[in-house]
Amino acid sequence: MVVIRFSAMGDVAMAVPVIRQLLDQHPHLYVTMVSNASFAPLFAGHDRLNFVAAHLKGKHAGWRGMYRLFRELRSTGKIDRVADLHGVLRATLLRIFFILTGTKVCSIHKGRKEKKLLTAHLNKQLVPLKHTTDRYAAVFQELGFPVLLSSSYRLQSSPMPSKIPLHDKESVCIGIAPFAKHPLKMYPLEQTRALVSALSQLPVTIFLFGAGSQETEILQTWTNNRNVFNLANAFHLSEELSIISNLQLMVSMDSANMHLASLFGVPVVSIWGPTHPFAGFNGYGQSLDNAIGLNLTCRPCSVYGNKPCFRKDHACMQQLPHSLIYQKVTNLLHFS
Repeated sequence: MVVIRFSAMGDVAMAVPVIRQLLDQHPHLYVTMVSNASFAPLFAGHDRLNFVAAHLKGKHAGWRGMYRLFRELRSTGKIDRVADLHGVLRATLLRIFFILTGTKVCSIHKGRKEKKLLTAHLNKQLVPLKHTTDRYAAVFQELGFPVLLSSSYRLQSSPMPSKIPLHDKESVCIGIAPFAKHPLKMYPLEQTRALVSALSQLPVTIFLFGAGSQETEILQTWTNNRNVFNLANAFHLSEELSIISNLQLMVSMDSANMHLASLFGVPVVSIWGPTHPFAGFNGYGQSLDNAIGLNLTCRPCSVYGNKPCFRKDHACMQQLPHSLIYQKVTNLLHFS
């Protein structure tokens, strides 16, 4: 079976527990995962899970690139099922190529109508929608491979990389990931910095997660060379996964690090502004009690956090006190 999911890391990460449990429950099934090349470490370590890298800005760009990818996939062996977990144009092109060969293909149902009602300005219907992992599982069900998802499922942790700055081996390790793909999903950086400063007074080790030169420079000003360390751009994804697997808690936006921590059953205090966990993007197996957001009538106004604030004041983040996040963290870690 070929499984297709491009796009952001968090969306791809949510496919991991579904595919792993699919393979556990169907021991004769082999899966070839197709996704962005940089996400390969997410799918490593299983002898029936193969990864094919999609170079969407290189040799696999455009319809010709998708046809090239189709031919590469066909060369890997017999393919009798294709699960499209994305449902965008690129994935649709791949689906069409496989359909023309007589392959059975199914695509995700995204629930656009109910998500539109959830984010409406007027007559909002604030109800929990189907989780994204359940939408993924429904695709496999349609293909004849039902998968029973367990919210307690987690990947095994890995040893900390030897170069990790950890002064106290017995210290409680907290990860803080203040960035997101869309800026409106980010808690104000000065507030996050104040949160980091407050938490650093506790007997903990804090690891700051980010990527790119700008984020690295920002986080570097938050370190204290005592128990707050900047990991941005210092580790490969496979090493970051090992670090995350050893955390006692992660503080994250509605972003990829929430989903990466969830893979290992690490509790996440997630911060939500224009988006909402009811849209189906809460971390896999995470408690809604740990999802922090203000109870505003305008929330959520966006499924993905990519729409401008129609109020113009970004109240959902600007008015959220960092003391509320601090209290949630200390309660979960039994410091209060």
